[in-house]
Order: sequence, then structure tokens, then C-alpha cells
Amino acid sequence: MKTWPLWQRIVIPLLIVLAVAVVGFFVWANTPLAPTAEALAALENDRAMQVSESNGWIVFTPTTAAPVTGFIFYPGGRVDPRAYAPQVRAIADQGYLAVIVPMPLNLAVFGIDSAQRVIDAYPDIQHWAIGGHSLGGSMAARFVQSHPDSVQGLVFWASYPDIDLSGANIEAVSIYGTSDAVAQRGTITDSAARLPAGTPFVAIDGGNHSQFGAYGLQPGDNVASASAADQLSQTVEATISLLTAISE
Repeated sequence: MKTWPLWQRIVIPLLIVLAVAVVGFFVWANTPLAPTAEALAALENDRAMQVSESNGWIVFTPTTAAPVTGFIFYPGGRVDPRAYAPQVRAIADQGYLAVIVPMPLNLAVFGIDSAQRVIDAYPDIQHWAIGGHSLGGSMAARFVQSHPDSVQGLVFWASYPDIDLSGANIEAVSIYGTSDAVAQRGTITDSAARLPAGTPFVAIDGGNHSQFGAYGLQPGDNVASASAADQLSQTVEATISLLTAISE
């Protein structure tokens, strides 16, 4: 009976475990939370809004007037980017170019610099803001850190920076739900020291983590007491306030 050398008896099982872990990670990352029927309906064109897939992005372009300000959005971790169509379309409805950027493996940590390609593709846009939900917001903050001259605004939806932007020359806003069990209130508000002085924090009473998109209730989250329509409305209003500020 053949006896394997000691190094093979150690290395081969480790390689098998590693291979299983890698395959498991890819399966996990590629099974995102799916968009609702409402989200898919928000991807339809009408006379006031052109919705297109350009360079892999989901682009909302108002047809009534040429926008001069744009909003780039990074999805939350393991959330199908289409799930943010209702919120992002509602922002575009107010006259802004709005672009949802799908991420490699549905995780924005693998696509931090993706916004620069969007900016380069739309040279007629004079003002840019970037934002994101949860992990997407944190990675949007990292984009701001590494591209300080590319954007003028930063928007967090149930998110916070994991780096120091207190000295950044940028308008920012942090929007969160008081019933969020995934990104909890204290963690978000404690990030004020890492943001420019005077950054507003907008609390949505009874809002949760999941209703910043349209993908159902996320595992581990609380059921919201605020309606999805109310949370969407307040999220969009606070985001547009920032877009208005950087457009002046």
C-alpha cells in the first residue's frame, strides 16, 4: 500500500478545503437578493425617461431637458443592482442623470473605481455626486478619497465611511432608518467625526435597511414600521437636496 509523503498529506487536504471555500464564495456572491416586480417595472422607458444598459450600467436619462448634474450609485452587498431602480429613477425624474453601477461578484469592494468610467463617459455633466447603500456607500466614500477632484457630493444610504473624509472638500449627507438592524444607528451617527463638519444626518423614523432598495426583507433586518413608499420619498428628497446644493 502506497504511503503519501507527509507534505502531500498536509497540502492536498488544504487545497481541497481552499477550493471548496472559493467555489462556495463565488456561489454565495452570485446569488444576490432579487428585485421585486416594482423594481423591474421602474426599468421601463416612457416619454419622460430613457432607461438603458450602457457599458453594463443601468442609466436613467430624463428626456425633457439635458441634465447637467449626475448621480452615480453603488449597490449594497449581494443585492441585485436592479433592486434600486425605483429610488434611482425617482431621483432622475427630478432632472438628473442617474447611473446604477453593477459590481463584480455583487460586492462594491471589487469595483471601487468604477465611477470614474461613468464620469469619463458623460463629459457634458458638470457636477457629479456618488453614493451607495450599505457596503456600496462605504466604497463610494473610498472612491471620493482616491478621486478628490472627480465628484462634489457623497450620499450614504444606511452606510458610513470606513476612512477619514473630515477634511474633504465635498458636500455629504447620511440617510438612515431608525429600525435598521443591519447598519445600526449608533454605528452610522458615530461616523460624523469622519465626515466634513456640518454633514447632515437624516433619520427616517421606522425605516429599515431593506427599504433603501426594492428586494424584500433582508435576512437579519427588522420589519419597518415606515411604509416603503414613505422611506423612498424621504430618501429621494434628502438625496435631491444634496444634488441641488452641488448644482448651484
